Amino acid sequence: MPLRLQPISRAEHLAFVAARPSASHMQVPSWGEVKPDWRAESLGWFDEENRLVGAGLVLFRPLPRVKKYLAYLPEGPLIDWYAADLGERWLEPMLAHLKKQGAFSVKMGPPVVVRRWDADAVKAAIADPAALRLRDAEATSCEPRALDVADRLRRAGWQRTEPGGEDGFAAGQPRYVFQVPFAGRSLEDIHRGLNQQWRRNIKKAEKAGVEVVRGGLDDLPAFYELYAETAERDRFLPRPLSYFQRMWSALTAEHPDRMRLYLAHHEGDVLAAATMLTVGDHVWYSYGASTGRKREVQPNNAMQWRMMADAHELGAAVYDFRGITDTLEESNHLLGLLRFKVGAGGEAVEYLGEWDFPLNRLLHKALDLYMSRR
Repeated sequence: MPLRLQPISRAEHLAFVAARPSASHMQVPSWGEVKPDWRAESLGWFDEENRLVGAGLVLFRPLPRVKKYLAYLPEGPLIDWYAADLGERWLEPMLAHLKKQGAFSVKMGPPVVVRRWDADAVKAAIADPAALRLRDAEATSCEPRALDVADRLRRAGWQRTEPGGEDGFAAGQPRYVFQVPFAGRSLEDIHRGLNQQWRRNIKKAEKAGVEVVRGGLDDLPAFYELYAETAERDRFLPRPLSYFQRMWSALTAEHPDRMRLYLAHHEGDVLAAATMLTVGDHVWYSYGASTGRKREVQPNNAMQWRMMADAHELGAAVYDFRGITDTLEESNHLLGLLRFKVGAGGEAVEYLGEWDFPLNRLLHKALDLYMSRR
């Protein structure tokens, strides 16, 4: 039988997330407050005994001039993705509810891991001229159940969103990320896992007098100045300062450690800054920013190591560097960022990607056309 699906309260949603070891920071109620152009709703799946067995944050984005919405569940929902009756029991009630809400299309990002490549495998792939993409390299481990999930989704009418551009990033959330496993490891063990360059740079920053401190709401303009410089240097469109101020207010109101800000100082200058997000035992390096000045004192390595040490102290099971490119060609401007993250000694992780279900095929096709022209 299909599960019963209905809106749930913020308290119910947070209690469900708190009972799980990990959930995306985009699947907590406060994330809806970060996105003022979207209407947010917390959904809950209930079994025959009226127990809450799944939850999801759905964001509704209105189409101009018509009362129709794109419904988006980023990196969610939090359900049993490996259930044999995934479509009928879990997803059909969700689609029926969202259709009643006026959704013309549904997009979601199953938090299902497909493959992993350890740091050595990624380094070998970068060095191999025959490997143009990470997917061309032999994975260190595979999750066969993920392919079953993909098959069930296709049979149920879902379509995988194809990555946009040449860098392997989709229009929504990244399919490939880089993570450092912390579970069962001491901080000394994690430090030994850093490559020689990282360890050398951390020492160099310490000797040069780089100081990494935690900041607050009043320090966001200093972060933003570096972020705007980074956006120009790395060729991406920056979010406005108000976005980060709203993010800080919403997330820290929900939990004091949901969002942290770190700044690397050297002789009165702020050289690097980053935000860190925490849900359960999963910690993310979210947004990073740095200046081109004084790079020789290695503020980025110092800042990341402080964040990793603090994440370990918080009891993190994984430190997540978020998105990486899967394009390994030297001409790719994101390859340097991949090399930096690989130096932390973790693993590249491929998720199942984002999936669409067109409830109104004409409007869904129009949205696809609009997105392809952006």
